[in-house]
Formats: sequence, C-alpha cells, structure tokens
Amino acid sequence: MTMTCLVVGASGATGRLLVAELLARGHRVRVLLRAPGRLPQALREAPGLSLVGSSALDLSAADLARQVEGCDAVASCIGHTMSWRGMFGPPRRLVTETTRRLCEAIAALRPARPVRFVLMCSAGVRNQDLSEPISWGQHSLLALLRLLLPPHADNEQAAEQLRRRVGAQAQGIEWAVLRPDALVDSEQPTPYTLHPSPTRSALFDSGRSSRINVAHCMAELLCEEPTWQRWKGRMPVLYDEA
Repeated sequence: MTMTCLVVGASGATGRLLVAELLARGHRVRVLLRAPGRLPQALREAPGLSLVGSSALDLSAADLARQVEGCDAVASCIGHTMSWRGMFGPPRRLVTETTRRLCEAIAALRPARPVRFVLMCSAGVRNQDLSEPISWGQHSLLALLRLLLPPHADNEQAAEQLRRRVGAQAQGIEWAVLRPDALVDSEQPTPYTLHPSPTRSALFDSGRSSRINVAHCMAELLCEEPTWQRWKGRMPVLYDEA
C-alpha cells in the first residue's frame, strides 16, 4: 500500500536518508523545511516528494493541520545542531514543541485511521514505563546533562510528550520512539537489532547505530504493519550488529 508520510528534520544527516528510503519504497513524502536548498537536489526533484518551505514551528495551527491532512504517518528526525547557538540558543524546546504541535494538528483532524508518529530520539533517554536500571555514575551524569545541555532535556521531554500526554488513548495517533545509540555514518544498510531497552550504557559503553540503519528502521516502523504492531507505544533501542 502506498502511504503519504510527513517528515520534519529532513535536512539532517538522518532525515535526508529517511526521505530517500521512503521514496525508494514508492511512498509519497511531504517535507517541512525552512531552507529547502539544504535538501539534496536529487531529492527535491524526486517524483513523489512535495516540499513546504517552512518549519512546523513557523506555521499556524491551521496551516500545519493542512500539511498533516491526508498523511498516514509522521516522522520527526528534528534535532539541535551541534553548535553553540544550536545547543543554547532558541528554541530550547525545539523537539518537544515540534512534537506537541504535530500531535495537536493530527488530533484536530480526527483522522478516520490512526496516524503513525515516529520520533527519533536517543538511547540516553530512558523509557519511564520500564524498569531500565542505570549506574549511579550514569544517573549523576544524566542529571548534569539536563542542567548543562538543553538538547538532552529537550529529547527527554519530547519522548515524555508522546509517552504521557499522547499515551495509548490519544485520538487518531499511534506512536513509537526510536532510540539509536552513538550515531555513525555508513554507505549501506547493515544488519541491526532492536531491543525494548538499552543493553549497554549509552554514556560509558555506547554501541553503534548507523544513520542509514536508523532511516531504514524508521521506514519499517512507518510503513510495515508487522513491525509497527510489535513496537507501537514502545521505545525500541537500535544497535548495529557487530
């Protein structure tokens, strides 16, 4: 079945790979992008792609709802750039506010079938629904990161936006949060595994998660029914196989 997927954060290293993966599978892709030129020309000109030159935070509620309307799935690869301004400048709650506004737009439309929402997050974000033990050292360092690095707190709050405020009962929305570990670049997809919780310390013994594998996994979640039924309402952790 051909789907229509809305992607935010498409200009990032993982987002553009997700757009390419969805198009290669024959799906229609809508992209919200403040600077369209940051998306590779081959993708901008690809059949099946429609591009809106704005971010989710710049659009009015009504305009954002129009972009979401007709979409079967929404994917967020949005994140803070690793610069001083990107990490400490406004908007500090970029991921959280984008997630909130997209979910509100979906809910306002009252879709006949639930829209799938997949958020790319981080293995350093814990799933509070599960008992995910961490060492005292990691607990202390995470507390410090929340105080000193706004992007980490933003990622935590965005996941909580889905887990608690959307939850399992939200009208018209089903969700999953994909938690890759240390992101690396790779030319081709490789075998990877998904786990309900981290199997290693994200801070002191991180695993590898190639961006192309993250994009492939997000496409599987968005478009493949068995994968979605297994992981919806959960926060799988992705590791590349050794």
